[in-house]
Formats: sequence, structure tokens, C-alpha cells
Amino acid sequence: MYIGTQVGCRNDTDIEVLAQLGVFNVDQTPAGPWAEWTTDVIKSLRDRFDKYGINLEMIHIPLGSSSAFKNEAGAIFLGPSDERDRAIERMCETVRMAGEAGLRGLNYNITILGHMRTDPRYGRGGARLSSFEYDKLDQSLGEFEGGAADEDEMWARIDHWLQNIMPVAEEYKIQMACHPSDPGIGYGTTYRGVARVLGMVDGFKKFIDLYDSPYNGLNFCLGCMSESLEDPSADAYDVIR
Repeated sequence: MYIGTQVGCRNDTDIEVLAQLGVFNVDQTPAGPWAEWTTDVIKSLRDRFDKYGINLEMIHIPLGSSSAFKNEAGAIFLGPSDERDRAIERMCETVRMAGEAGLRGLNYNITILGHMRTDPRYGRGGARLSSFEYDKLDQSLGEFEGGAADEDEMWARIDHWLQNIMPVAEEYKIQMACHPSDPGIGYGTTYRGVARVLGMVDGFKKFIDLYDSPYNGLNFCLGCMSESLEDPSADAYDVIR
């Protein structure tokens, strides 16, 4: 285990500061639209960090924490469509490019609604804290514009993704790291007609079982995982193991 960061570096001065702080492993995102990413673009980004003795281990692909409509590859989890097929094909190409550029893996989210929050709370010294309470969500918004997706439908979409992307990841030895839903809302519960099946520990166990491979893994956010535990301080160790 070692210290790393996924905070974006704005310039070489930021990279130099990371080296001074002893942060020698990073996850970043290439500049420019996804359609313009190439092996050389990723290599160029890697080389910028290499100059300072920092390893560009991973990059974030355009399946981020925002709503699917705000992600360049968001169609992948919006159900069957020609756009989904094109996005998966392009993502397979991105995996190939990452492998050719010498990266370890790719970070991503499986989300339709994106990260959800309600009004902030305030903690010690008046610090503003991120907060989520399901009962305080705006229930007047109606069904998600991209359509409803219950748990069975979400698992079908996830399985389709894994069956297409993982053989390529295995070929190019790229570790795919999926972030938990942030936050989870529990099984049998939806918001705007959409289930969040990766917000609970059992959901991630099923996710791993859908495609048993050392390259099918997690961007292991312990905070998100702990939200579904009865006693996080005691139960988190079993989840980690």
C-alpha cells in the first residue's frame, strides 16, 4: 500500500509539489474530448509525470460520478442502443490504448443518476459536511429522463458491460476499477425509477462474481462501503479482506 492521489494536476508545478510531498503514484484524466484520446496522448501524460519520478498508474475514463447524460460514455448504462454499442467499442479501444501506454488500470463509475447529496450538515468548528438523507430528496422530479431501471435491469446492463469490456482488459492486462454508488440507497429502493445496485457490500460481491477475473476490480472507496455496514468500525475489516 502507498500514498497516491486522483486530484488533477493543473501544471508541472502541481506535479513537482506531489514529488516533494512523496506522492509517487497518481490517477489522472487526459486533456481534451474522449474521442481525441490516443495511445500517444496517454503516453505524453505519463511522460509528464515520469520526469518527476511519479508513476501514472491509472486514468479516469468518461464514466464519472455525474449523471449519465453528463458522461461522454454514459450511454453504456442507459440500456440497449446503437449509441451504447459505439461507446462500448470506443471503450474497448481505450483499454487497448491504456495497455499500450503502459498503464496499470482504468477507474470508472457505474451510475445513471450520479452522486447524490442533500443539504449539507455542519461539524466541528463549523466545518461544512457532505450529507445525504433519502427522505429529503426531491420526489417531485418524476422518472429519470433516460427511463426507469430496476435492479434486474441494472444487473443486465452491468453484465453486458463486463462481458464486452473484460476480455479486452484481460488481453491488455488492464485492471478495471469500479467505484461504489455514492451513496447507496438500499435494496428494493429506487429514486426516479432507478435502482443503485452497487451501493451495498453484497452488490459488489455479485459484481465481482459476474466476471471472475483479477482484472475485474474495485476503486475501493471505504467510505461508500461503510455506509451500508451496521458497525463500520468493526465490520469494515471483513469487507477489506
